[in-house]
Order: sequence, then C-alpha cells, then structure tokens
Amino acid sequence: MAEPAIRVRGLRKQYGPVEAVGGIDLEVAVGEVFALLGPNGAGKTTTAEILEGHRSPSAGEVRVLGHDPARGERAYRERIGIVLQSTGVEEYLTVRETVALHAGYYPRPRDVDDVIGLVGLEEQADRRVRQLSGGQRRRVDLAVALAGDPELLFLDEPTTGFDPSARRQAWEMIRGLTALGKTIFLTTHFMDEAQLLAHRVAVIARGEIVAQGSPRTLGDRHRATTTVRFALEGDTELPDRFGAERDDGQYVLRTDRPTELLHELTEWAVAASVELAGLEVSRPTLEDVYLQLTAESRT
Repeated sequence: MAEPAIRVRGLRKQYGPVEAVGGIDLEVAVGEVFALLGPNGAGKTTTAEILEGHRSPSAGEVRVLGHDPARGERAYRERIGIVLQSTGVEEYLTVRETVALHAGYYPRPRDVDDVIGLVGLEEQADRRVRQLSGGQRRRVDLAVALAGDPELLFLDEPTTGFDPSARRQAWEMIRGLTALGKTIFLTTHFMDEAQLLAHRVAVIARGEIVAQGSPRTLGDRHRATTTVRFALEGDTELPDRFGAERDDGQYVLRTDRPTELLHELTEWAVAASVELAGLEVSRPTLEDVYLQLTAESRT
C-alpha cells in the first residue's frame, strides 16, 4: 500500500501542566482532502502547527511526506504550501509580482501565470494587492502557497470572512486542486465546508480525536440516524405501531432502517387512502454529529 502523506502516532503536546494534545493518531492518504474539526482550544491549531513544523511535539511520532516536520528540513519545506488565517504579503506589489517573488524561493516552482489562473486572478494580475477585495486577497494567499507547486497544502480556515458567493468560489478552487492530485489538510469551523470538500474528517475535542470517518458515514455511530417527518390531513391517525412522536402537527419517526420503515409507511398510507403530506426524509448533518460529539466530550 502507498505510504500516507501524513502519519501521526501518539502525538502529545504539553504546555507546562496543560496538555493541549493528548496522544492522537491519524493518517491522511495522498490526494485526500482531510478536515480537522474542533472547537476553540480543542488542540486543532496545535496539531496543524506541529504538522507544518512550526511547533515540536512533546511525545509521539509524526511523519509528513516521509519527513519529521520538527527538523525543519528545506527538502520538506519545498514540498508543502501553507495558507494561514492571515498573512503578510507586501500590499504594494502586484499579484504577479507577489507570486513571482515567492516562486523564486523554490527550486521547481509552478509557472506564475499558471498559478494566477488556478486561483482565478487573471484579471487582477497587474493590480496591487492593496487594491483587491478581501476575497481576492485570500486568493493571493492561496497563490503564494501554490507558487512552489507543493504536494501537500495546509489550509487554515481558508474562507473565514467570505460572503456566500466568495466561499463557493473558494470551494471550486479547492476542488480544482484535488483534481491536480494535491493532498489537502483543512481546518475549518464551517461544517458545510467540511461536508462538501473533505473525503474524511476527524473531530478533536479536549486534545483527543473523538471520531473519524467520511462526512457521510460519521453519523453511523448514532443508532437512529434517519428522521421521517410528515403530516396527515383530516381525522386520520397514524397507528401506534409506528411509534411516532408529534411535533407542531407533524408525525416524526426516527429509525436506523429507513428503507423498511418507508415501505411499511407508504404501504399503510396507500391502503388507508391517505396522503403523507410534506414527507421529508433526512439524516443528521455533519454539524449535528459534530455538536453531539463535542457536547459528549464536555460531560
């Protein structure tokens, strides 16, 4: 099997008596988008900074692209790109000058115009950074990270402060990077962002990984994962055998066997000649699961 892009075993980070990261394990495959989710103070940023090489672990094994990030090797730095929450690019340089400057730090950089095209700044290439909108500046941050043609990208809250339109444009950019075979380690507070972009997610709380899996399957840790909601018109009542709850005039059923339940329900409705008005079938969102997991970690 191929070596993972990131492998972490028993990672711990202690600041005096405070253990920020308490012995976590995780792996990220080559070409994967992996999202690390967690509330403030959960150890998310500390973990990312250790992987990036900005902090040293107190204990455990960390390998990123086969390197120990704590050694700060140039060969490692040349293979990664980092987009921080805020960066300090020179505002009086143009977009093209900025990308060219950073491309010059790498032995095998990506073509400057190619990078500018990847982040959708062709029309702004000759404008000074200070003249750009917030969303466009964030694209410059991504362009700087891509200048060295990295194999692995660390994206720290990449769409914070974006309006809905800019966020969706950023998501399309990230999808484009995965199509190029880039591996992406994403930290975000936006559950919809992780659900849409990530192949797998890990939830960290109080310095420990409390769940890992794909956004779609993470909810399978819950016994009853599907909710069926509908109303019945007239005086018809749903039989007690369905075990439904009532909520604002609607029936609510929760089940871990949705196909079987829907078959029984529609079979009864057809036989009784009643309409299941406003029928909705839904699974918990990643945000629902995240909130439950982080709440459980506080108890």
